[in-house]
Amino acid sequence: MIFTSENIPVLISVLVFLSIFLFLLAIYDHLRKHAENRKLIEKIKRGGQKPKQSDGEGSAREARGTIHKRSMRFFGLLGERLGPSKSDELSRMRLNFLKAGIRRDNAPVIFWGVKSFLAILLPACLLLVRTTGLKLMSPSTTLTMCTLLALMGFYLPNLWLNVRTDRRKEKILEGLPDALDLLVVCVEAGMGLDAAINRVAEEIQLSHTVLSDEFKFLNLELRAGKLRRDALRSLARRIDLEDVNSLVTLLIQADRFGTSIAQALRVYSDALRTKRYQRAEEIAAKLPVKLMFPLILFIFPALFVTILGPAAIRVWRIILNH
Repeated sequence: MIFTSENIPVLISVLVFLSIFLFLLAIYDHLRKHAENRKLIEKIKRGGQKPKQSDGEGSAREARGTIHKRSMRFFGLLGERLGPSKSDELSRMRLNFLKAGIRRDNAPVIFWGVKSFLAILLPACLLLVRTTGLKLMSPSTTLTMCTLLALMGFYLPNLWLNVRTDRRKEKILEGLPDALDLLVVCVEAGMGLDAAINRVAEEIQLSHTVLSDEFKFLNLELRAGKLRRDALRSLARRIDLEDVNSLVTLLIQADRFGTSIAQALRVYSDALRTKRYQRAEEIAAKLPVKLMFPLILFIFPALFVTILGPAAIRVWRIILNH
């Protein structure tokens, strides 16, 4: 696509849309993290007890719940009509949602409904804007932009799901060494593996909520009568991390061959702690390279203006006087 004078408004509108979208996304992420930190602090102050809600807060929460249910019902109906009907693809999508921490049965259907809704909404907004303001766009340019916006709206939920999955994996990776140290302490104290996992899940509830939920789900599967090796493999599939896969393989082999689980966990805990130190050293080694571009683009120009600015002004005045 060649940008001419007729296509400049299209380029400007796309850049403005992306800038506003990224700005709102950054604000939402900041507010979400601030709300999570505030809830965690309040939960620590209350000692894990649930807060008492007033009538106004209860009614507002009920209203939000009603809106959420209606929107989910709408997206579910849309996804049932426009989404895939093959069970294999739905099973694969359910596994992806489990990796992201979403355990609703109708999550794939709702996801397809959101994808279809955004793929229709964004081109419709462009056509509405064209009829009201951007009448300079040619029909071919309008068709191209509608196609691009439809593709962007269709794949934005996939991007959101990937980002959510990556963030969840990072949280699990951060809490795994601490949880493994607690697991070693519990097993060496004489507790069974199932009881130790349950105890660790309770202890890390405040500090590492995501990993605690996975351990609790593992404990529920064990209580339901599932074999330990099958439950551990399900845990590895849900988390999809190399360290967790290695831990699950270690526990399954120790259980099968009758070796000491405490000794195996101790060795793996030391190896994982060393790996965490190496990962931190790797991040520290990459830091100067990552700081190079902000230094060149933002800090060095400001330093040049601050240091050389007065001298340049004085030289300019001397030249003008002569």
